[in-house]
Amino acid sequence: MLKEFKEFAMRGNVMDMAIGIVIGVAFGRIVTSLVNDVLMPPIGLILGKVDFSSLFINLSGTSYPTLAEAKKAGAAVMAYGAFLNTILDFVIVAFVIFLLIKQLNRLKKPAPAAPPATKDCPFCLSAIPIKATRCPHCTSQLSAS
Repeated sequence: MLKEFKEFAMRGNVMDMAIGIVIGVAFGRIVTSLVNDVLMPPIGLILGKVDFSSLFINLSGTSYPTLAEAKKAGAAVMAYGAFLNTILDFVIVAFVIFLLIKQLNRLKKPAPAAPPATKDCPFCLSAIPIKATRCPHCTSQLSAS
């Protein structure tokens, strides 16, 4: 059983998938940093110096000036600012993956067209097999070409 597991784990597709997951996690961290540290501060500044990561709705009834203090006190909060950051994060990751797949598909060579399996009878224009010497529809004798 251990031998079978080792063979399974060392297959090319499993190793490729593992490498892809590790790179994907690292890429996710980069995009999260891009959203939180680069994109959201200017957007917040444009919208009136709003820090999206600190936007929250307090559900506990007690007033807290910041999200960090509300969480520290154990208050029930809806941190919708962090949710907005996460949505933007997802949109950027999805768009980058879309562009990557689009480029990979462009680089991939198209499959060669399959040779035709039929030809048209010159007399009745019915589709007939390529190797046919007589048309099954009109019974005309066909040339060897």
